[in-house]
Amino acid sequence: MNTHKLLISGIVQGVGFRPHVYKLALKYNIKGYVLNNSSGVEVVATGNEKSLKNFENELEKNPPEKSKIYSFKIISVYPDKKYSNFKIRKSIKNSYKTTPISPDLNVCDECLEELFNPVSRRFMYPFINCTNCGPRFTIIEDIPYDRPKTTMKKFKMCIKCIDEYENPLNRRFHAQPNGCHQCGPELKLTDNSEKMLFEGNEYSNVQNIFKQISHYLSIGKILCLKGIGGFHLVCDGLNDEAVATLRSRKIREDKPFAVMFPNVEQISEFCYLNNEETELLKNFRHPIVLLKKEKPCHIAYSVAPKNHFLGCMLPYTPIHHLLLHFYQKPLVMTSANISNEPIIYDNYEAYQRLGKIADYYLVHNRKINIRCDDSVIRVFNYKDYPIRRSRGYAPESIELDYEFRSQVLACGAEQKNTFALAKNAKIYLSHHIGDMGNYETLKSFESGIKHFSNIFDVNPEVVGVDYHPDYLSTKFGNQYAEQNELKIINIQHHHAHAVSCMVENKINQPTIALVLDGTGYGLDNTIWGGECLIAEYDKFERIGHLQTIKMPGSTSVIQHPWKMGLSYLYEIFGEECLNLGLPFLENVSQKQMILEMLKKGLNSPVTSSCGRLFDGVAAICGIRNNVNYEGQAAIEFEQFIVQDENQTYPFQISNSDGIIILQWKNVIEYLVKDVLNGEKCSLIALKFHNGLAKGLLDLTIKSRERTNINIVTLSGGVFMNIFLLNKLENLLKNHDFTVFIHNKVPTNDGGISLGQAIIADSTVNK
Repeated sequence: MNTHKLLISGIVQGVGFRPHVYKLALKYNIKGYVLNNSSGVEVVATGNEKSLKNFENELEKNPPEKSKIYSFKIISVYPDKKYSNFKIRKSIKNSYKTTPISPDLNVCDECLEELFNPVSRRFMYPFINCTNCGPRFTIIEDIPYDRPKTTMKKFKMCIKCIDEYENPLNRRFHAQPNGCHQCGPELKLTDNSEKMLFEGNEYSNVQNIFKQISHYLSIGKILCLKGIGGFHLVCDGLNDEAVATLRSRKIREDKPFAVMFPNVEQISEFCYLNNEETELLKNFRHPIVLLKKEKPCHIAYSVAPKNHFLGCMLPYTPIHHLLLHFYQKPLVMTSANISNEPIIYDNYEAYQRLGKIADYYLVHNRKINIRCDDSVIRVFNYKDYPIRRSRGYAPESIELDYEFRSQVLACGAEQKNTFALAKNAKIYLSHHIGDMGNYETLKSFESGIKHFSNIFDVNPEVVGVDYHPDYLSTKFGNQYAEQNELKIINIQHHHAHAVSCMVENKINQPTIALVLDGTGYGLDNTIWGGECLIAEYDKFERIGHLQTIKMPGSTSVIQHPWKMGLSYLYEIFGEECLNLGLPFLENVSQKQMILEMLKKGLNSPVTSSCGRLFDGVAAICGIRNNVNYEGQAAIEFEQFIVQDENQTYPFQISNSDGIIILQWKNVIEYLVKDVLNGEKCSLIALKFHNGLAKGLLDLTIKSRERTNINIVTLSGGVFMNIFLLNKLENLLKNHDFTVFIHNKVPTNDGGISLGQAIIADSTVNK
């Protein structure tokens, strides 16, 4: 008989790992024990050589579906005693914590069967879960992952639930959120004045609650629903009046809403679906998946106005399943928040702040410890292409080939913020925090860092911040470093973008990085955003960029693209630009004032931003003078393209003090002629995108000629433009470049903290 100690790390807690080990031990006649500790799972196994080998092989190669093994170590030991059976022991707490925490998990098939089975004791129990599903990240307060360290600690299990919880052969063995109608959290339905309508988990109450909600939705009412990581605002996705009312109350004019469908079959009635998109929808992470609308698409127009795509998702909590069981129509399911603040996750705050938006509330008394918004993913070239990485993904660590020499806090960017904590060979990338423009988001950011530092036992020695001194994330990082006497590393925005793409593709050598976005503070104190860099982990060189232009009114141009349109015209035509007869300027009252600002250079910083180029061109075409959400003009401009042809506008290459410049002067001239000649916007958009892709190819070829580097990484928010991304990637590959894009973190600012963490560690440990 041999005895082995197995030390297993990864996502191995809260995913049914110990019961799985127990069953395998019985199968192979293994004696010993299994337990959770702060590092993962420890197994001591005694058996004959063949049994041990089979046990260990099956455990490593066929772990529970939702687990993820990072390390599987086998150590031969001499047992301190003989084991007569196999037991699951109580968790122990080490002096250090290294156990990754499972993301929240969608309802498993077995729990769904129980949920709608009239003979099950959990028939229509709104919080049904087991070791294979249910809340994890959003209820955990500390590790090891045990009930007293979760927000379920206030609910005392009944005798039947305790029996399940203590039975190693039951799939609810040590399922920390375990409960039932008698002992679990409770639902209540109220109006927006908190007047109670129905309360309790008894079958009749649950049925009455969802029947009543169905009635409210059918007459156009708006529901505020507490989910797993926060509140959603819900209405009938086929009722345009209800959706328009929600937009009006939420003050969200055009930004698309996500829609939840009862099943994939119903989604296919509204959107085109391929196999990869179908699998992503059904994946246990259950993100919002961006899908192309069918023509005609009978979803309410107000759900995603002037947008060819629809954010679709399937129900992932028991409450969602119950809701769509009783109301089997598409439901708008949008994050409940106020004007760019993070998602609301507290009952009191929901009533206080959303009362003028929602008509009714479906709430419960299970506390959410940390908010977590829905993830948004699209499929590009048969792979995931993240837009927002949050619920279902966070806080799963990103495993690297790179070994950190210091423990690092990376504070991320100002828009679409995420932070990251790093140590050893892991980066713990946070859930989506949001736009750092208000106090509520800053509070969420600070509490998130504190929580992650605790549960992952990271004690930062180095802090990485964006080079822009006025970002809230930068100010926080500077203050945090000063208070804790830590090293601070200021990191150029586009360098962080480049390295984020490099590291997720396991590239640690110089690359040509094309980084296109809206705003990033440059080392020359101008606004960068159309950059060609030679990037390494600890340094970069700006080898080329887009021709620069003035931003009249500074950051106000982001909300008012017509100002950028006028700036491009003035650069080429001078004051005569107002006499060209372009329709987009006809009803603009401030055009003379903006012209004076451009002439005198008042409050008009210089930029190389590709995002601003898209804004200016979209405005000149008459698509949109003002936007209601970030990037709206550029998004609508891309969607004017209806077919792919080879017509193009001519971007040109020039040289300035050794820097390669991608010139747009001729592009604007040709584009203005087309607009004045009444050319269709679809053709103008096509020619611009084709021209930009060809210009970026030329820029990259020139860079290769100088450096002999053949690897290209593409990053930055402009590469959310799938037409441009696809066109450019194909052109680069056809010219023998090796091209890498994102598929683990967003190409937008949501992935920038990943790059910051690597750069901070590389810089301080040169």
